[in-house]
Amino acid sequence: MTFSRFSQFSRRYTMFAILAILVVALIAGIAFLTRSKPLSVILKTVERGNVEASVSNTRAGTVKPCRRAKLAPPAGGQISKMRVKKGDRVVAGQVLLELWDKDMHAQEKLSRDQLTTSELRVHEVCSMAEASQRDAERSKELRDKGFISSQQLDRALTDAQSRQAACEGAHSDIEQSKARIEVAQTSLERMVLKAPFAGIVADISGELGEYATPSPPGIPTLPAIDLIDDSCMFVSAPIDEVDAAKLKLGQNSRITLDAIKGSIFSGKVKRIAQYVLEVEKQARTVEVEVAFKELPKNENLLVGYSADVEIVHDVHANVLRIPTQTLMEGKRVLLYKSDGVLDERVVVTGLSNWEYTEVVSGLNEGDQIVTSLDRPGVKAGVQVQPEVTPVAK
Repeated sequence: MTFSRFSQFSRRYTMFAILAILVVALIAGIAFLTRSKPLSVILKTVERGNVEASVSNTRAGTVKPCRRAKLAPPAGGQISKMRVKKGDRVVAGQVLLELWDKDMHAQEKLSRDQLTTSELRVHEVCSMAEASQRDAERSKELRDKGFISSQQLDRALTDAQSRQAACEGAHSDIEQSKARIEVAQTSLERMVLKAPFAGIVADISGELGEYATPSPPGIPTLPAIDLIDDSCMFVSAPIDEVDAAKLKLGQNSRITLDAIKGSIFSGKVKRIAQYVLEVEKQARTVEVEVAFKELPKNENLLVGYSADVEIVHDVHANVLRIPTQTLMEGKRVLLYKSDGVLDERVVVTGLSNWEYTEVVSGLNEGDQIVTSLDRPGVKAGVQVQPEVTPVAK
């Protein structure tokens, strides 16, 4: 009887044990099947490279030519000849337009005729003066020999002096005629507008038959011709006053243009304004000019394009660097460990820009950190798996 009861108890215990094992296995299976998958994250390897510190313009800059002249004739008058049209390329000294100048040419011709007359008169008067001088010398010899009186000698000397004075006066008339010719030529030059430098005609505001006048002081008027030297260009851009102290002449720069997407042009700082502009309240800027090191050859660079400049004022070469976007508040990063768990790491940083930040300490070369910080659930202590980037074919 006792053995039978023990046997029944043993069978019940075995059944309970098997049932417990089955329940535990079921729970473990459910937990395994319903377990959360590791988060997928994008990793970046800590590497060495250059880190630059730079400043950029606060508002859009403008492409400008190194030389631009808004030209008007030195004198006023009616436009009689227009030698160029918009878009024409001209050389230095080329005539752009001419004003009506027939009266000036007539004045020059009159002055030349007067010069010819004066030269003929000089020949006549001075020849007579020489003859009178010879007569005076002969009269002196005759007086010394007693053939003529002293009064006759005086009259001969006086006549010679008078004719010599007339000769000198005739020479003076020649110089006056030459001066009048020079005045006429100068006036004619003022009726012609010439290009002061080689360039392209950007705009013309005058037409044939219209009157062109130079601008009176304090009263701006439209120039007859707008001439641009497009062989040299630069970008004028406003830089915030807090960054002005970092700038120096000759610093390397990068220029980007809204009209030419995807291209970056090399530049160099050529001018830093010596004063601060107050365009708006709380918006004080310094004008900086950045020259193109080499003008674009395949792109159509136009004066007036909007442009941005990035001026590099410091460079740390071959230093540990990380993408700036991987830094969290408090200069913390999420470090990927070998067991797949993220660890929070505080780093000491150095030079920084929008793209890269120098790491002084806190990370080692080859460490992997998380760049996809905006994904839900990404934080220290969670299990993650690196996201595999497909290889481009």
